[in-house]
Amino acid sequence: MSFANDYLKQLEQIAARHPLPRVRALHLPPLEAAGSKNGEFCAIELDDGALGLSYVLLDDTLGQLLDRRDALGVAGADAMTLARAYAEGDGVARTLGFAAANAITRHFLDRAGYTPPDSVDSIGGLRPEAGDRIGMIGFFRPLADRIVASGARLVVIELNAELAGLQAGYEVTTDATALAHCNKVLSTSTILLNDTLERMLGLCTQATRIALIGPSAGCLPDALFARGVSSLGGSWVTDREGFIAALAA
Repeated sequence: MSFANDYLKQLEQIAARHPLPRVRALHLPPLEAAGSKNGEFCAIELDDGALGLSYVLLDDTLGQLLDRRDALGVAGADAMTLARAYAEGDGVARTLGFAAANAITRHFLDRAGYTPPDSVDSIGGLRPEAGDRIGMIGFFRPLADRIVASGARLVVIELNAELAGLQAGYEVTTDATALAHCNKVLSTSTILLNDTLERMLGLCTQATRIALIGPSAGCLPDALFARGVSSLGGSWVTDREGFIAALAA
């Protein structure tokens, strides 16, 4: 089974034991923010205030969400019904489904009284050092410079061919098979949504540590740990009203 199916199966088990709040709202960034780090994610909010994030810059997802916002029927929807689209839908529906699934996860963690620990760094605790060969899935440029400064060798896997080439001390390539030679891997959480997760993890045959990070990595980790991921880092919203205002702006 895919990660999406495994994740949804866990959420179904939770929903069967505890009634879930319905969806209160869909929060979107303005279209003009799409070219910056400030406009990459949407949020589904449940009636209890739980928020789940999802990446919106695949293809024209954000534009479609903004255009169809009033017709999507998100507000008042059954959270689990919406979440199922993560495994069963595509495009806009899958994006909303992932956000809803992550909102259910937050609801569950809040109900359980669990708050994850703060991250010790921005690279998933990989502790890069000389002798390491690190693979980076998705181009985190500031993190790339930090990894190279540690003395580790770095190769970046990117879908955008325009970014491919030699950089200062590392290589950016579209050839994901380069991951097979890496002993540590740092990945963007976008692979949870763009249908590359299973393939990318399958290529990390020599990796002893795989860290998956990003604002939308707010999912239950069990199915990822079972697939070899060793650490997961996402965003944990503590100021609901401030977050929603910032996202809308």
